[in-house]
Amino acid sequence: MFSAETPILILTTGGTIDKIYFDALSDYQVGETVMAKLLDIARVKRPFRIEEVVRKDSLDLSDADRALIRDRVAAAPESHIIITHGTDTMTETAKLLAAIPEKTVVLVGALAPARFGESDASFNLGMAFATVQLAQPGVYITMSGSVFRADQVVKDRALGAFVRKG
Repeated sequence: MFSAETPILILTTGGTIDKIYFDALSDYQVGETVMAKLLDIARVKRPFRIEEVVRKDSLDLSDADRALIRDRVAAAPESHIIITHGTDTMTETAKLLAAIPEKTVVLVGALAPARFGESDASFNLGMAFATVQLAQPGVYITMSGSVFRADQVVKDRALGAFVRKG
């Protein structure tokens, strides 16, 4: 039974949500996660645990990385899991997670780094936190104010948004 005391696991994998920009001559790089800081700023009191899986742009994730993410979800004692992930291949990772029973998994990312003042990261993370507590077991993606079943969504690059398939 999922209660107010049941901890939520946050697995971090990198992506734009955790990118750092050094200067005008640098590329963005995935840095140390800022999830604990975002949740502290939001005054989240629900128990959670953060665990880093990888620290990569999602375009750089390999099949082995995705298998590692899947294995960490399957082995976790928590049944409610949020995964921070780059948006470009989020749906690919979600497909691999679909076969894991009895878990509510929410993938979330950002279109601008969380360290930027005008980032969507905090809002998206809040959506993921709410979704993981209320949704039935399955795999979901929360982005841009919407909650999607992971098997019913695609990233529309032209719109810069996730949209329902079809």
